[in-house]
Amino acid sequence: MSYIPFDKTLKPARARLPAGTCDCHFHIFDKASVYPLAASATYAPTPATEADYQALREAYGIDRAVLVHPSVYGADHASYEVLLAENAGWLRGVAVAYPGSTDTEIERWNRLGTKGTRVNVLFAGGPSLSDIDTIIDKVKPHGWHVQLFADLTKVADLAGHVVDRGVPVVIDHIGHAEPEQLIRSPGFSNLLSLMRDGRAWVKLSAPYRLSVQAPTYPEVRPLVDALMDANPAQAVWGTDWPHPSIHGPMPNDGDLVDLVFDWLPDEASRQAVLVDNPTRLYWSD
Repeated sequence: MSYIPFDKTLKPARARLPAGTCDCHFHIFDKASVYPLAASATYAPTPATEADYQALREAYGIDRAVLVHPSVYGADHASYEVLLAENAGWLRGVAVAYPGSTDTEIERWNRLGTKGTRVNVLFAGGPSLSDIDTIIDKVKPHGWHVQLFADLTKVADLAGHVVDRGVPVVIDHIGHAEPEQLIRSPGFSNLLSLMRDGRAWVKLSAPYRLSVQAPTYPEVRPLVDALMDANPAQAVWGTDWPHPSIHGPMPNDGDLVDLVFDWLPDEASRQAVLVDNPTRLYWSD
C-alpha cells in the first residue's frame, strides 16, 4: 500500500532549535533499485532521500540525528550501513536485530555507531517474548538498548521485562495508543515508574500517530506533561521523518518543531531533551 508523501515545504518554525539538538528518530528511503523492499514489507514508502533530510536539518537546526532501520527493509541493513559509514560525525543508529542475526552483523553495526535495536510488537506476527530474550542476549554485550515500538495499553509489562534483563528500554512515539486510554493504562503507569527510577526512556515523537487533531494534537499534551513530570532526564525527541505509513493528515515539519516549544516551554527542558539526554543515550562513546 502506498501512502501520502511527506511535505517538503519546510514551513518556518517560530525559533531555531538549540545548538547540539539531536533528532532521535528518522528514516531514509532512497535508491529503490539498489535497496529493494523486503518481501515482508507492509507498506511502500514514498522516496525520502538523504538530501531531503539534510535540507530539514539545515532549516531547523538539527545538528545530530539517529537513523532507525525501517521495517520495510527487513533484515537487510545495506542502506543503513552505508548511511552510518558516510555520516559518522553526526549520525548514530538503531538497527533491527533478529534472533537469527549473527554476531558478525551485530559487531559490524556496533562499529558503525549503532546504539540499540528496535523491537516491533505493534502488529501481529511480531517477535515472541522468547525471541526478544534472544535478541537481548545478542546485543547486551555491546551496551545497546532495546527500543520498543509498542502499544503500551496492550503490553503493560514488556518494558519492565526488558529492563529486568539488564538493558535499557526506550519507548517509541510516547507509547503509541489513543491518548485517553493510554494515560489511564497500567502500561503507561509502569513507564512513568521506570522513568522515575532512571530505567526507561521515552521518545517524544510522532504525535500524529496518537491524534488526528493537527497541528497541535492537544490530547497528546497531557501525556507529554506526565512524562516530563516523571523524569525530564529520561526523555528525548524525534521527528519520525518522513512520517511513513500514515494515512493523513500529513504533518508539516515546521509545525512539529513548533510543538517542541509548546511541550518544552523553558530553555532548561529543551537543553535536556534535545541535547543532553541524547548525548547520554547515543553518544556515550
